[in-house]
Amino acid sequence: MGIVHQLRNTLTLILAGGQGERLYPLTKDRSKPAVPFGSAYRIIDFTLSNCINSGLRQIFVLTQYKSFSLDAHLQRGWNIFSYEAGEFLYRIPPQHRVGQKWYLGTADAVYQNIYLLENSKPEHVLILSGDHIYSMDYADLLRFHEGNDGSLSLSCAVVPRKGAEEFGILEVDENWRVVGFEEKPAEPKTIPGDPEHCLVNMGVYLFDTDPMVRALSQDARQEGSRHDFGRNIIPELVKKGQVYAYPFRDPDSGKSHYWRDIGTLDSYYETTMELVSRKPPFDLYDPSWLFRAWQPPVPPCKSVHGFTEDGTLPGIVEDSIVGGGSIISGGRVERSILGRGVKVNSYSKVTDSILMDNVTVGRYAQLKNCIIDKNVVVPENMQIGFDEELDRKMFRVSAGGVVVVPKGMDLLAKA
Repeated sequence: MGIVHQLRNTLTLILAGGQGERLYPLTKDRSKPAVPFGSAYRIIDFTLSNCINSGLRQIFVLTQYKSFSLDAHLQRGWNIFSYEAGEFLYRIPPQHRVGQKWYLGTADAVYQNIYLLENSKPEHVLILSGDHIYSMDYADLLRFHEGNDGSLSLSCAVVPRKGAEEFGILEVDENWRVVGFEEKPAEPKTIPGDPEHCLVNMGVYLFDTDPMVRALSQDARQEGSRHDFGRNIIPELVKKGQVYAYPFRDPDSGKSHYWRDIGTLDSYYETTMELVSRKPPFDLYDPSWLFRAWQPPVPPCKSVHGFTEDGTLPGIVEDSIVGGGSIISGGRVERSILGRGVKVNSYSKVTDSILMDNVTVGRYAQLKNCIIDKNVVVPENMQIGFDEELDRKMFRVSAGGVVVVPKGMDLLAKA
């Protein structure tokens, strides 16, 4: 059976209701998948772009917490489907079809929406997370799945031992059948022969539909279950020998492909800052795998001389990404990511920072190791990121020392 037919008979569910508490205050007014990323995108744009590039065009996005920002973004930027041809993208909040409750876990979110399968009756269901940064052709996963006898194929990545306790840890045999699985263990098991790395679950699941429905229905009746794929569904299927791990790597070199889980402020900052390195590990500019995003009607960015008391001062941008409509007027931007409509004024300096849409940096202001959310005016002469003790009195500072200024915060009152 051809891959095109298989893709047409695959329904995609994107879990996009994450509360994102560890990303606060970036998630103060939005869910985690709606957090801006890389100047022009929201985090969910990467998962959705992977779907489109893979030929998957039947998509449900399961939303929950603080969904307005995400809903608006999807409406504006992803209204590209031919509904009369059977393509669609629908946003699905909790429907209370199986009791008066919100989604209780990742598995419960899918279980509460099993009715969505009734009309299309897909052969496969692809379940994705809306808060990861990577590029992946899901057709390759489907081919892998068809070549095995399991009811679930999940994608896996190799990550350093340090930090692996945040993921589900896999053990596989020589045929990539999963023979062991442990969700977020305190002491993760490493890859045999490689004590510095672990094999982890990426949260990309390709199910045969009928076994998935049976597993979710059985889990829904289990008292004490957390109704979670990692803690409940996958371990039970592993016991039955029904799970295979698809290695997300280059088939020729064996090198792991790029994949990042945006779980904390520091991981968000580090992943974003990777984009401005000389040879970024994640390529936004690959013409063969374009990432879609909503692009508002703003003019191009520009760098101009700022007028000062002493004449003019050049606007300088080095090793940075600058969004449309931004103006660097006599200021200096180094190794930073600026959103749309950002204004950097004379004598100011922005270094190693992320500035989201419509941020204004006043004269003589200095920013370093900062994340400044949307619609913030940084007053003249203000310094952020230079005095950690002072910063902690006014802002949230991450474990790694990144200063985060919330959306729309009035800094004039703090100047």
